[in-house]
Amino acid sequence: MTVESLSADESILALRAQDRLDDALVRLLDSYEARVYRLCRAFLRDPTWAEDVAQQSLIRIWKGLPGFDGRSALSTWIYTIVRNRCNTALRSRREGDAADDVLAELADEQSLDPASSDTAQHMARLVDGLPEKYRLPVVLYYFEDESVSAVAERLGWPEGTVKTNLSRARAELHARLKAMGLGEWTLWN
Repeated sequence: MTVESLSADESILALRAQDRLDDALVRLLDSYEARVYRLCRAFLRDPTWAEDVAQQSLIRIWKGLPGFDGRSALSTWIYTIVRNRCNTALRSRREGDAADDVLAELADEQSLDPASSDTAQHMARLVDGLPEKYRLPVVLYYFEDESVSAVAERLGWPEGTVKTNLSRARAELHARLKAMGLGEWTLWN
């Protein structure tokens, strides 16, 4: 956890304690809105659906904030609510939806140039195509810049599981890049 997020958490809780709820809401949204959306996007792999679930999560967080008891870090509590909302959304939608095959979609691409401006979008699509058990730790570790222990705490997994899944995710991404003719890591440095 960065110093900025720790001070943000403390200020949110301080504003709540002072009954300055409007200011606490502004601070909460400034600090967590983008992160909540990215986590929802990682879970759900659909931008529109992720927006809806992120909004529902933020409302639930806001309504639950007065009952936050401090047994965990505020950020851990927030990520737990988001994870639970995403799991509920996935369960309710599983009946009729099939997951997109991102790799098949990318196979239609002529080639990817690691130096191009579209590279980040292609990498994001590859990460979106990972199984959930790999995608979630990748998003939190690489995109949210969380430590392995913080990722483990947020996901409720042992640290060893996080490390294993990160390693397997990297191997899977490398294999997918190699299948597209882009497996040479020196191209990405």
